[in-house]
This record gives sequence, structure tokens and C-alpha cells, in this order.
Amino acid sequence: MIRLNLTQRIWFSFISILLLIALLIGVIYPISLKSTLTEETYRIIEQEQARFANPTGEHNIPRSEIDFIERREAERSVGHLLLMNQRGTLEGDPVPNEVLWEMGEKAHHQLARRGRYELTYNEATLFYVIFKVYTTGGEAYHISFMWDTYRDQMVNRLWGRLSYIMLLAGVLSLIPAFWLKHYLKQPLTSLGVHFEQIAKRNWKEPFYWEGDEDFEKLSHQFEKMRQNLMKYDRAQKTFIQHASHELKTPIMVIKSYAKSVKDGITPKDNIEQTMDVIIEESNRMEKRVKDMLYYTKLDSLKDSPMEKEDFPFGSIAYGIEERFRLHREDVNINVKGDSITLMGDKELLSVLLENLVENALRYTIDSIELSAEESENAIIISVFNNGENIPSKDIDHIFTPFRKGNKGQFGLGLAIVKRICELHGGYPEVVNQKNGVRFQMTFPKNKDR
Repeated sequence: MIRLNLTQRIWFSFISILLLIALLIGVIYPISLKSTLTEETYRIIEQEQARFANPTGEHNIPRSEIDFIERREAERSVGHLLLMNQRGTLEGDPVPNEVLWEMGEKAHHQLARRGRYELTYNEATLFYVIFKVYTTGGEAYHISFMWDTYRDQMVNRLWGRLSYIMLLAGVLSLIPAFWLKHYLKQPLTSLGVHFEQIAKRNWKEPFYWEGDEDFEKLSHQFEKMRQNLMKYDRAQKTFIQHASHELKTPIMVIKSYAKSVKDGITPKDNIEQTMDVIIEESNRMEKRVKDMLYYTKLDSLKDSPMEKEDFPFGSIAYGIEERFRLHREDVNINVKGDSITLMGDKELLSVLLENLVENALRYTIDSIELSAEESENAIIISVFNNGENIPSKDIDHIFTPFRKGNKGQFGLGLAIVKRICELHGGYPEVVNQKNGVRFQMTFPKNKDR
């Protein structure tokens, strides 16, 4: 397949259009023009026939200067003859016998008062009209005829002039072709330069185009893409910075404790306590790495179908209640709405509820409530703890990655909750209540969530 650039495509399109128009005109125009002039030839013959038959009638009275001229030209080119008694008596212009014989045959078989005919003689076409006249002596036929010279000359003249017009139009069409090439290439060239900059991760320069609605729309779409790339780049850098910062502390602790043990120094009271600190920091680092991997894994689930299923809320709520019961023995964990049916990825929703409960354990006084409610259009999962209210300045950022409260650990737990909620078509909320804080996840009640 031949590859063409934009300029070549523009020229190819213009040339193709011109050739197509020329081909259509070259085929259709002569046929149409010839048919029209043939009709005009018959009209002239009939008009002159009427004038010949009635010299003093209305057909012979010039109504204008143009009519007078047309009459003169027509009279010079139309011949007449009268055929009496079925080719018995002939009057008028002389014609060859074979032509007269064919005209007489047509006249003899003509049923209508007037008929149009044509014949070929000496490789030329003769048009004639037969008008039947009733006399006391019997039927008579007024035959008026005209050669195709007039028609062919007019066709050739008009076709010649049209050819010049088409040639001129083709040359003049080069002007808009040059303009269109410049008009299309200028914004596309500019857009290509900006794409090259983006490929080099340099997306600080905006791209706006004014003057054309379609190119303006394209520039707005490009600008939206640029903004999203910048936003993604900032988020990626922030994620790496926070992740590095969060991992730096346990690594430093583990490294310093291990080095102290190697040097024969025991930071804690004994080697066992020292090892416990190393293990604890290792577990914290492992938990943070798992959270980071899980958070980035959720991005890939946007473009892949989830394994959704129907299951009761209690099937995940009671398992989490049993798992976290021993974390704080002074906290009472209650489950409500255990029979409410959820639809979604059971593993993801279990992680969502687990992170909410883990977060609630850090702030609650002595009570946590896991509940599910069903309304007409939605299913609401909520986790309530009777701890202190969240400061109003922190509520809007509570689900932002690496945002930690005063007892927070890593700042990814609630961000994971939000991401899982969005993957199911829902949205998260946090509400300060009089006696505590409620985290509320709302999911649409339909099969596509």
C-alpha cells in the first residue's frame, strides 16, 4: 500500500475530484446536450412547419427581435414538402427517392396527427416531422425536415467552450489547494511539536489554537491530556517521595540495630528485645510494601473485568470481627444487616471493610459497628466508631494517599478503600456524628456496578 503524507493526500484528493468531475461531465454532458439539442431541433421543425402552413397566423408574427432572428435562422435550415394521396403527388423541396420512400412509409403508418422521426442518409442524420392534413381530396402529409448540422455544431461549440472552462477551473483550483495545505498543516505541525515535547516528558508548555472550531476542540482535548499527564506525574512523584520517606525510617532502624548487634552493642536490655524491634520494624515495612503494591494493583483493575458475585454482608463482616476481636479486648465490635446481599468482588470488598475496621480501632473508645443498609437505589456499607470527631480541615483529604491522622500509620488504607469503592461504581463519605465518626460507602444497586 502506498503511504502518502498530508500534502500528497491533499493534492491527490483535489486531482481525483477534478478528474472525477471531468469524467462525469465528459460522459454525461455530451449525451444530455445532444438530447436537449435534438429536442430543440424538433421544436424548430414543428415551429417552422406551423409557420409554413399558416403564413399569416400567430406563428409567423415575430414577438421580439430575438424571435425574428430565430425565425430567420430556422427558415434557412428547415425544408418542406407535401405528400398527397399516399405518395401519389409531391410538392415542395426535392428529396432523394429512398428518403422520400421512407418518409412516405412513416406517413402511411402514422396514426397520430403529428409524428417525429429521423433517418440516416450519407452518414448524416435527418430529423423530420410529419403532420397529417385532411383535405377534400383525401389525406395529405406536410413533412418538414432538418439536418443534424445545427445540432452537431452547437454540441461541438458548447463542448469546446466547456473544455476551456474546465481547464481554467482546474488551474484556479490550485489556489484553494495551496491554501488548504497551509491551513491544515500549520496546526498539525504545531500539535506535532507539542507531542514531541510530551514524548520527552516536557509538558509544561500549553497548546491552544484559535480560529477554527474543530482545531480548537482538538487543542482543548490536547490541553486536557496535558493537564492529566502533569497531574499523574505529580501524583507519581508524590507517591514515590512518600513511599521512600515511609520506608526510610524502618530501614534505618533495622540497619542501626543490626549494626549495633554486629559491633557487640545491645540497644535494648537484651538481645531478644533488640531482635523484637528489628522484627517489628520489618513487619511494618512489609505491611507498607504490601499496601503500596496493592494500591498500584487496583489501577490495573480499571480495564479488566472483576469477578463479581452475590454474597451476604455477614459473610465478610463476621470474619473481620473475629479477626480483629483480639487486637483490642476493650472494644466491642457489632455487626448489623448481615443478611443484606452485596454484589461485587468479595475479596476486594473484604479488604475495604478490613481497612475501615483497622482504621476505626486506632481511634475508637470502646465500640465499633459494622452495618449494611439497603435502599431503593443503593446499598450502603458503614463503619462507625465512637472516637473523637475528625477536624473539619482534614475531612476533605481523608481519602487522599499518604494523608495520615494523628494516629495514622502509612496513609494508604483509606486511599485503598476509596479506590475499591470507585471500582464498584460507588463513592466514599466520612461523617462526624455527635457520638463518633461514621465511614460510609454507597454502591449503586444494579448489575453493572
